[in-house]
Amino acid sequence: MIAYPFTYRRAQSVKDAEAMLAHAPDAKLLAGGHSLIPAMKLRLANPSALIDISGLPELSYIRERDGGVAIGAMTTHSEVMDSDLVRHRIPALAHLVSEIGDPAVRHLGTIGGSVANNDPAADYPAAVLGLGATVTTTRRSIAADDFFTGMFATALDEGEIVTEISFPIPKRAGYAKFANPASRYAMVGVFIADTEAGIRVAATGAAGCVFRAQKMEAALADAFSPEAVGSISVSADGLNSDIHGSAEYRAHLITVMAKRAVAAALENRT
Repeated sequence: MIAYPFTYRRAQSVKDAEAMLAHAPDAKLLAGGHSLIPAMKLRLANPSALIDISGLPELSYIRERDGGVAIGAMTTHSEVMDSDLVRHRIPALAHLVSEIGDPAVRHLGTIGGSVANNDPAADYPAAVLGLGATVTTTRRSIAADDFFTGMFATALDEGEIVTEISFPIPKRAGYAKFANPASRYAMVGVFIADTEAGIRVAATGAAGCVFRAQKMEAALADAFSPEAVGSISVSADGLNSDIHGSAEYRAHLITVMAKRAVAAALENRT
């Protein structure tokens, strides 16, 4: 294998990272590295520089704020999963994180890295969109509905860094996932939340980008029960199809996982 050169620099602060990005526009931020490093090994990414922001204490925290839970971008999956605050206020979020990868992944991977990368099979985007969270960056605040724009694509501009994700507290919420047995990525994962703004249903793994299932939202608004979504068929048009499952199979899984997510939400009222 032919190696290619790149520089590695560790940022001392968010401002430092911004300055580094300004001087190397094709550089990549390194958080947990579980998506970026494999992409580099496969030559899907070839940055001239890696800017390591994983050790910034200013981006690692979990706090209750303004009636919600604010999580710093460099907070690891395991820290979110083990947080008493998250478990008490949004148990469905703690459960979702427990479904991510394995202990090694959860101890290194970060919420900000996952959200910024927007892998179509990642778990966190379902929680962010399902709960109607707000993504804060070095420049602005972005509503979840506006943040995820396509496969591995987000509303982030060049040089913009995710600093925090703020989750409102739902009345009840649940997450159900059908995982690939090898990678533990979601073939389909569905997050359902009964929020102050209404019912939200977000599906990950099924398509090129996390999306809301609006027919299910309407049905659950009338009757919040597994039976309300059990009769809703999701179109296979535009869904992923690969060696692990066809688009039609994933469409069926959305309904199955939605029923399980509603059942979990009814058990985990907050």
